[in-house]
Amino acid sequence: MRKFCVVFSLLLILGFNATLMGKEKTDTYFPHTQGSYWIYEDQDGNELTRRVIENKDIDGETYHAFSYEPALADWVGYDYHIHPYLYQVGEERVTFWVADDVKKAVEARFTKEVEVFRKLLQTEGLDLLYSVEAETQDPLYVLPTSVTSNKTWDAMRIKAKVTMRPDPPRDPEEITLDFTIVETGKVLGTENVETPAGIFEDCLKIEYRTKTEVAAFPPAPEGELHLPGESVTTLWVAPNIGIVKFHKKMEDVLLKVIPRPGLKAATTVKTLELKKYKVKSAD
Repeated sequence: MRKFCVVFSLLLILGFNATLMGKEKTDTYFPHTQGSYWIYEDQDGNELTRRVIENKDIDGETYHAFSYEPALADWVGYDYHIHPYLYQVGEERVTFWVADDVKKAVEARFTKEVEVFRKLLQTEGLDLLYSVEAETQDPLYVLPTSVTSNKTWDAMRIKAKVTMRPDPPRDPEEITLDFTIVETGKVLGTENVETPAGIFEDCLKIEYRTKTEVAAFPPAPEGELHLPGESVTTLWVAPNIGIVKFHKKMEDVLLKVIPRPGLKAATTVKTLELKKYKVKSAD
């Protein structure tokens, strides 16, 4: 018995790579009792309210559901980590069902970047005809049910195609950029977090990082295509409360791939912190 206690104590001290939680505890990080709400505030003082609404049954499966206030001004402002409408805590993972919304958001963001490129060309006496298409998986794998610190998993896979045609036509007459964006998740450990709503102990700190590959058709001359931008998203999730803090740093993708004089890829930083909340008991 003494030997077991010593081994167990060593596991607690040295077990940074050990499992942090099992299925029976996963639910506590994602409360879903109707009547619960969370109010977040971003770095500019804007508020976002999330509420638990009635569960949705789709194809024989039950999903927990949220509503959001205010409504999105446009899809560029959507983020699938903090705006999920449907989610599940399953046997193997926590999942957000967001593919249709992610598709709209990715197309909106790429369109915004192409428009910046187009306006630059217009100052040079050219115009640009273009199309943007995206394909995304469902679901987003938010978290494995058995969480192991510093072990990565594939969270989301996105494909996007941007086709551009100079107007008037010039050589090449059409350029296609195919993007593959893979987001991986990793639990960095646990830590205490302070927000305007209070101090939250033992929060899971989850990092999501994107890696983007791009192929050009026709192939671009060597040195003309640069590495795409990336995004790093960090969530802090408190037991029995849910997400208490969100931080995202995101670089432009397309504008970083095709740099031109007078054209600068932007980096966007967004932070949300929990300001007020009410989590109702399941009883």
